[in-house]
Amino acid sequence: MTHIQISPGAVAPGDGRSVPERSGPGDGPPPNGAKGTGRGENLAGYLFMSPWIAGFLFLIAGPMVFSLYLSFTEYNLFEAPRWIGLRNFTDMFADPRWRQSVKVTSWYVLIGTPVKLAAALAVAMLLAQKRWGQSFYRAAFYAPSLIGASVSAAIVWRALFSDDAIVDRTQKVLGFEAGGWIGDPEMIIYALIALTVWQFGAPMVIFLAGLKQVPQELYEAAEMDGAGRRRKFFHITLPMISPVLFFNVLLETIHSFQIFGSAYIVSNGSCGPADATLVYTCYLYEQGFVNSRMGFASAMGWLLLVAVGLVTAVLFRSQKRWVHYEEGGR
Repeated sequence: MTHIQISPGAVAPGDGRSVPERSGPGDGPPPNGAKGTGRGENLAGYLFMSPWIAGFLFLIAGPMVFSLYLSFTEYNLFEAPRWIGLRNFTDMFADPRWRQSVKVTSWYVLIGTPVKLAAALAVAMLLAQKRWGQSFYRAAFYAPSLIGASVSAAIVWRALFSDDAIVDRTQKVLGFEAGGWIGDPEMIIYALIALTVWQFGAPMVIFLAGLKQVPQELYEAAEMDGAGRRRKFFHITLPMISPVLFFNVLLETIHSFQIFGSAYIVSNGSCGPADATLVYTCYLYEQGFVNSRMGFASAMGWLLLVAVGLVTAVLFRSQKRWVHYEEGGR
């Protein structure tokens, strides 16, 4: 018997009718309303996004653009802005109190951030060991992060370090010279740094999560090779948690540049004595809302944004040298 194979679209022998082509699952016109349904879904998505877009435009992008304009003007909230070009920036660089604010802020960032992260890592390593009451201690150490930046905590901190307060009396009992940290221009910055270090709970939790991911087999193999605690810490722990360390360094550095409330309250609103706690944001607040120099304050704000951006870029650039990832990349 001879089999005749007929291709789709060909004419069948004997009746002159063509064989219809078979349609695949994606052939043929789309169902009615399918195109409209896609447009409706897109419209619904834009409607859900519209509150965020409106908030971004009117509460973030718009004020930022207006602030950039004000940084080139003389504006005191009561008169129309007057264009003065780069005078705000030249006056800023010539201002000795502005240079003092940069000095105090840099000192605070360079001292407070490493000490805070060192304390957070040390406590996290203790909590990573399986001991009784671990959950209680974890909550107790994390609690200051919830209240540390509040106004009430800063007021209590000011009371603790004032003249003849508990810290002052403790120094006298231990035989150290006392005189009150808050009233001493050389010591008040360290009281502020101590308040910052006290809030190490947030980076501690992040460090603890990173330590939990380090394989115990690495420590066991190192112990078999005779490695001590120091070698295990520098050759296993630090490289394995370096991405977590980088994340904490980045966040805490940015946060340190933005300090305001604690410095303002601990110094009782004077950012002193002798401008000892005149951090950058304190001086920005003073110029903008006390002296009504909104143009000058806007210029200070944009310069701070550029400085933080540069520091962030340097940190991201440096991670190629010391941050190690599991897949071996850097």
